[in-house]
Amino acid sequence: MLTNTATAKLAPQTELSAQQATLMQQLLDFSAEHLATRQTGLFVIKGAAGTGKSVVLSALINTLQQASQNASSPFYRTHNYLLVNHPEMLKTYKQIAATQASLHKKDFMKPTPFINQLTKQKRMADIVLVDEAHLLLTKSDRYNRFTQENQLTEICKHSRIVILVFDEHQVLKMKSYWNNTKLAAFLADRPHETFQLTQQFRVHAQPATQHWLTALGTQGKLLPRPLDPTFDLRIFADASQLYQQLRQRDHEYGLARLVATADFPYKLDGQTYYVTAPGFRLPWDKNMDPNVTWAERPATLDEVGSIYTIQGFDLNYVGIILGPAVGYDPATRRLKLIPDKYQDHEAFKRRADLSEQQAQQVKQQIILNSINVLLQRGRYGLYLYASDPKLRAQLLAL
Repeated sequence: MLTNTATAKLAPQTELSAQQATLMQQLLDFSAEHLATRQTGLFVIKGAAGTGKSVVLSALINTLQQASQNASSPFYRTHNYLLVNHPEMLKTYKQIAATQASLHKKDFMKPTPFINQLTKQKRMADIVLVDEAHLLLTKSDRYNRFTQENQLTEICKHSRIVILVFDEHQVLKMKSYWNNTKLAAFLADRPHETFQLTQQFRVHAQPATQHWLTALGTQGKLLPRPLDPTFDLRIFADASQLYQQLRQRDHEYGLARLVATADFPYKLDGQTYYVTAPGFRLPWDKNMDPNVTWAERPATLDEVGSIYTIQGFDLNYVGIILGPAVGYDPATRRLKLIPDKYQDHEAFKRRADLSEQQAQQVKQQIILNSINVLLQRGRYGLYLYASDPKLRAQLLAL
């Protein structure tokens, strides 16, 4: 079934799968127990892109806010919030709040305003849900007005219960650098539970295709391309041809968008910057609408989206341009990631707690994570073009 909006899955009334329903009940039991014992608790929801982590959070915040008005509920008069650092996701949640009697826009915040507000008011929240927790800052950031060292630490200081979703393969900046090891160290001396979501809901493809996408996005591994009549996976030698085919899919089915790795110049100075390839030139996304997400505006078919506008969203078809920082190593038959060619300089802001060697490894992981985020957007099709000639030839040869 084709999706009509990029965010339809997040409606609180969306029917949960058996695994999601089990998780939902576990979250409610965990929260009720920790509220009753007044013991701080953390609950971590893990799962790859497309496994429905945000779907569960949306249903949970709606259930909690309804229960907070019910005198017979263990959640009566609780003060609960959903936090997310991703501005496009925050728009989505606020759109949802406008349609639900039990939700208010003030229930949804970015982490820094939440931390600063509760610090100033000297109060505690009850249950705090954190979507895309892999985007939480792990160092101070003047641009985001965050003066402490770790957003998750500060959220825990002001919350009785914290429920967060986490995927180490979606970390996109050094200032929010997390991995499973760092998270395990954070949780080690705190009461916590973990639940792993495994069922893929976004990519409607056979297991071999899903494995192909996962191997490329998490290991940089190029496997033989599977033949899959259920998923339209194509490799293009020409970016312009890819774009024309994608426009046709949008005309036929809607929600087809072009995205690219952050390998093309871009500055926040009001000027227009372009993603280019031989015979191809389109502007980067200009996310000017404060209320409607980039993927849901028809005009954005004529732009190129980035990881920052598309992470967390569903498309029917996605076209991806892999930029110059993504090459090919024939010796390992894997992607060759070149940080010096990556244009998202904000993502690579240096941190003192990493050696030069560690920083290089993290930079390569960030580039790979950005590829992984983009690869997992399309429900029914993925069109791929590589700027690097060697990588393009290898992809076509698959």
